[in-house]
Amino acid sequence: MPLTMLNIGETGEIKRIGGNEETRRFLNNLVVGAEVVVVSAIGGNVIVNIKDSRVAINEDMAKRIMV
Repeated sequence: MPLTMLNIGETGEIKRIGGNEETRRFLNNLVVGAEVVVVSAIGGNVIVNIKDSRVAINEDMAKRIMV
């Protein structure tokens, strides 16, 4: 399911990242296989904790990240 489906406080593991090749390659190096926790969600945009870092992800990208 896409990252946007997780509720605040829920944890998931990044399984796959869609999008263009350059974006996938960049994000795969950072997060595939990592545990992600949703900290905040407003209008489809999410703030997550990944590998002890807080990251803001817009709705378009969050829909391409599968957990």
